[in-house]
Amino acid sequence: MIFIYLSILISVIALIFAGTVAFYITRQKIQNKKAKEISKIIFRGAMTFLKKEYKILLVFIFILFILLFFFIDKSISYSFLIGAFLSGLSGNIGMRIACASNARTAEKAQKGLKKALKHAFNSGSVMGMCVVGLGLLGISVLYLIFRDPQIIYGFGLGASIVALFARVGGGIYTKAADIGADLVGKIEAGIPEDDVRNPAVIADNVGDNVGDVAGMGADLFESYVDAIIVAMVIGAMGFLIGFKNLVVLPLALASIGIIGAIIGNIFIWTSKKKLSKILNLGIFISTLITAILSVFVIKLITGQFLLVLPFVIGLISAIGIGLATEYFTSYKFKPTKEIAIAAQTGAATNILNGLALGMKSVLFPVLIVILTIFFSFLFAGVYGIAIASIGMLAILGITLAIDSYGPVADNAAGIAEMANLGLQTRERTEKLDSIGNTTAAIGKGFAIGAAALTSLVLLISYSLITNLQIINLLDINTIMGLFIGGLMPFLFSSIIISSVGKAAMKMVQEVRRQFKKGILQGKAKPEYAKCIAISTEAALKQMILPSMLVVVVPVVVGFLLGAQALGGLLIGSIIVGFLLAVFMVNSGAAWDNAKKYVEANNLGGKGSELHKATIVGDNVGDPFKDAAGPSLNILLKLMAIIALIIAPFL
Repeated sequence: MIFIYLSILISVIALIFAGTVAFYITRQKIQNKKAKEISKIIFRGAMTFLKKEYKILLVFIFILFILLFFFIDKSISYSFLIGAFLSGLSGNIGMRIACASNARTAEKAQKGLKKALKHAFNSGSVMGMCVVGLGLLGISVLYLIFRDPQIIYGFGLGASIVALFARVGGGIYTKAADIGADLVGKIEAGIPEDDVRNPAVIADNVGDNVGDVAGMGADLFESYVDAIIVAMVIGAMGFLIGFKNLVVLPLALASIGIIGAIIGNIFIWTSKKKLSKILNLGIFISTLITAILSVFVIKLITGQFLLVLPFVIGLISAIGIGLATEYFTSYKFKPTKEIAIAAQTGAATNILNGLALGMKSVLFPVLIVILTIFFSFLFAGVYGIAIASIGMLAILGITLAIDSYGPVADNAAGIAEMANLGLQTRERTEKLDSIGNTTAAIGKGFAIGAAALTSLVLLISYSLITNLQIINLLDINTIMGLFIGGLMPFLFSSIIISSVGKAAMKMVQEVRRQFKKGILQGKAKPEYAKCIAISTEAALKQMILPSMLVVVVPVVVGFLLGAQALGGLLIGSIIVGFLLAVFMVNSGAAWDNAKKYVEANNLGGKGSELHKATIVGDNVGDPFKDAAGPSLNILLKLMAIIALIIAPFL
């Protein structure tokens, strides 16, 4: 009991920490009236979209709640509602603070690059601590009430549903606006990226908040809680003889991860190290502290040291995936530079090199996950794999803070341009934005790697509940399930990318229409509201089909083809979805940073054919890295959780 109360206490401390930082951010005054006005417009646009998205989401949640209440289990239905509410709340809070920080970060950039980075990071800290605090608090309280981790699967289902809508809807919104603004503004008209005369520029900045902040917050909330819940369920099944308190151990490990993340956050605020080292050192310190604390906590709770190994393996694996992602997506390294160089012969060679990079970049995350599975299972069986997945997300309080700072920096760069805060300020915010692209890719890498491990453990849980000692790969139903599972990530991604393309076409047409009225010559004013409306309508309309697909297909396969086929579906989706997600996220980030490498080093100059080729590559990569790619890790876990909930009926 004491460990549950301690996890509740630490989750409350995380929320107090987030509240304190949020109070500090909002107390900073915005001096520039133009910057303040633009920031308010962005905030209003973001809140308008969220309110409309939540209305559709509430209908979906209500239907699922009724189905769970009458046909599955009343307790699971209540758990589902709480998970959905807290997931939406974490993303909403993070987005509000991000909107409050963008203009303030732009003004900090006038005084220095490091000050701007730390202010943007502060807003990310609020998001990071809200996600881990609310996630751990919800699970701990529900376990205290029900004392059955199986019921808490409902909490994970609620979090997954919200994450799917937020990530898919937000991703379609932001990328439609981004592509529309770039293709007409930067390529056709030759104006700067965030020129105030571009009518799509506000929609683009709104998109950073609804997609890369609110969507990402709900996404990683789901990843975090699913990893904890599945470890608790496996712990309750009694796989490890001679170990105590295996159900509450995941709560304790998540708690020490929060402590490590808080210390890492404080280090980044106070550090006087070089800009390029601050963020990585913060992660290293958080990891080291969490690893040291885990030795004492695991011994105290279980009476054994053995489980320290899979947990530390998970921590190290997260860093390994992060370093591999950084190597393939940062323009400090050769792979991304080669994409930029390939653009000298046009957009086609730029895109080909980006595709090849994404395919090649899958190698190291796959090897890392394979080694993590092998050694974790070797030391502690299935429970070891579950503990390793917690290790990969243990310090989410700081990794998500670093991830969330990117969209704030992107908004700050736009506001610096639109409010005429000076060339030096714009250059500083552009540098922050470039670092943010890489940190965002690293954050997505953590989530995708953890999703692969968590989905594997969910699959094992499913096989135990359905009494499938062996999933027979030669069974005709299993083979059909495998193909359907492998198909799902491609079909799901196709719908999302196609939705972005259709919405971007409408945005391009609208921006061209407005430019014809003489905006660039000062004869007319840009109509921002029309572009915001296009992104909003497209995102809300297009997010329903892929979301329905993820929920309906596992149910249909399970009841029509049986438990073996559904097991095959989960296997196929895990393997294909993991590979496809890493490929898309890394390709997209590399294309974006190749463009920034060209801009930062003035290769050919802005507006040159070389620069335009990298912009095309960036636009191809946008739906890869910010819509379809990160949504796949939600698909993997959501289908597995739905399979678990319907498993007793199979």
